[in-house]
Amino acid sequence: MRRSVLLFCAAALAITPAAAQRAHYLDPRDVAEAQKENAQIVEELGGTETGPRAAYVESVGRRVGAYSGVANAGQALHFTTLNSAVENAFSVPGGYVYITRQLMGIMGDESQLAFALGHEVGHIAANHAHQREEYAAQNPLGVLGRILGAVFGDRFMGSILQVRAKLQQLSFSREQEYEADTLGLRYMIAAGYDPAGAAQLLSALSRTTALEARVQGRTNRQTPEWASTHPLSENRMQRALQEARATGRLGTGLHNRDVFLNQLEGVYVDDDPAQGVIDGPVFTHPDLRIQFRVPTGYLMSNGTFAVTVSGSAGKAQFSGGRYNGSLDNYILRVFEQLTRGQVELAIPQPRRTTINGMPAAYTTAHVRTDSGLIDVSVMAYQWDPQHIYHFVMLTQGGTGIGPFTPMVNSLRRITQAEAAAIRPRIIHVVTVKPGDTLQSLASRMAYRDFKLDRFLVMNGLTANSRLAPGQRVKLVIYGARRS
Repeated sequence: MRRSVLLFCAAALAITPAAAQRAHYLDPRDVAEAQKENAQIVEELGGTETGPRAAYVESVGRRVGAYSGVANAGQALHFTTLNSAVENAFSVPGGYVYITRQLMGIMGDESQLAFALGHEVGHIAANHAHQREEYAAQNPLGVLGRILGAVFGDRFMGSILQVRAKLQQLSFSREQEYEADTLGLRYMIAAGYDPAGAAQLLSALSRTTALEARVQGRTNRQTPEWASTHPLSENRMQRALQEARATGRLGTGLHNRDVFLNQLEGVYVDDDPAQGVIDGPVFTHPDLRIQFRVPTGYLMSNGTFAVTVSGSAGKAQFSGGRYNGSLDNYILRVFEQLTRGQVELAIPQPRRTTINGMPAAYTTAHVRTDSGLIDVSVMAYQWDPQHIYHFVMLTQGGTGIGPFTPMVNSLRRITQAEAAAIRPRIIHVVTVKPGDTLQSLASRMAYRDFKLDRFLVMNGLTANSRLAPGQRVKLVIYGARRS
């Protein structure tokens, strides 16, 4: 049986699927749509990394993309590095491939980057996204789903929500993931890379996911839904390793580890302070000088324009910005943009209060859904004469703000000294010296807990690994903020 599997894998790599045998021209409609949505995707997902690192990623992407069968690949394929704190890569049918700096941070060398980018190009070449459209169309959202979608898409039911809906359609089947893995392997081998990088990256992702599950409760951080486009399984890693062995190329080819590590020096890890920082149950935005605390057991997901909060008793979102009207009008505007006329709500007159010296107002509306009655509450704060911020909260009918009361009462303005004390975590590549141990290096990690676990996972090491003088490893330290 094992021999049959290896023979099948070898055949799979030797025979190019029909989708990639001939020159594959991208659909002009897909290209136009991707060009139109690119700026929105970049803005929603943290902005772009620029400079030498971005150029390096693009060069690796073009190297593997040249073997994809996509016609005029050098012009048709575009590779963007996102300033995002989640490990993910994805692509859209019009030829745009995106990878996050956080995913690059867990990689060990260029071959792993080549596989990640090749995998995404494989989705484009095999037209996987269009194969999922019919399935997505058969799953319309109910009333509650529409409101949830609005709550978790700032700019309220507008272009950003459409972008998020687009990304949610990029959740591929197991068979499509397998095919993209096979194509990614083929491209990277043709480009001269060691196919071992495929299994190594999948292993790193698996170990990172397991570690995140262990520390999630202490960090109060939740992976956003858009990052769940690639369900990971042990089978994918084992299958990639079997396919790599079947090629006879395993252990040969490029890794370019030093070049890759040089590009990682100084890259941000976790949150960019310019977008706010999650530190346990506390969210702080040093530039806006905003801080609030979520209830025990609740998790946060930090986006470019909003922070989402999820727990057993409800969900919430924090956002806001410049507004010159009254608090009452602001709250009505939030409800209008949440529903967009699709749901009629009886909105009680907002009540006034003061929280930590700030004028505030709140109200709760009731919504009947297929899942029962839910409460939609809005608490708005007059931050200064030109800015209002707010929480939108979804809770079980009859509970109102209830479970989120400590959170809405915790919003405060931090001092300049508190803001200045917040620094980013960055990757620092160091050379192992005589006497260095796993524990001594891990002790330098800029975390309060799980230091050794984090060090091992991000370097592809185990507790039994031995370090050698001259070996280069990654640390996460506190760095200076971008100017």
